[in-house]
Amino acid sequence: MLMLILNVVYVLVAVAMIALILMQRGSGAAAGSGFGAGASGTVFGSRGASNFLSKSTKWLAIVFFGISLFMAWYATHGARPNTDAGLMSAPVETAAPAVAPGELQVPQAPVADPAAQGAVPTAAESTSSSEEKPSEGSQKD
Repeated sequence: MLMLILNVVYVLVAVAMIALILMQRGSGAAAGSGFGAGASGTVFGSRGASNFLSKSTKWLAIVFFGISLFMAWYATHGARPNTDAGLMSAPVETAAPAVAPGELQVPQAPVADPAAQGAVPTAAESTSSSEEKPSEGSQKD
């Protein structure tokens, strides 16, 4: 529940920071404001906008980084073991028995009886067990 609330606050703080940063004037706007051109374009007046916006942005950035650090700490220290059967929670297989140097270890595959499983023999198996048949295009002498 705590992480859900923090995620919502985190996104809202990020959106507010983006809005406040976009509302601020750039450093190039200071040259035009000396001649009276910049004061008419501000919402909070000629001086109040930069102080209010910069202070608000500063505090939002502090909250943003504080939430980021807390969520990172909580993810590493406060997390409970994962109980779902995902890929990352697969059981670890035990090590294979040791093999002497120079000895080749070949894994043995289980032998299945194709007749017991109702499998149809392949073309290679059927031609090797039956007599050789002439192909359709050849003639027998």
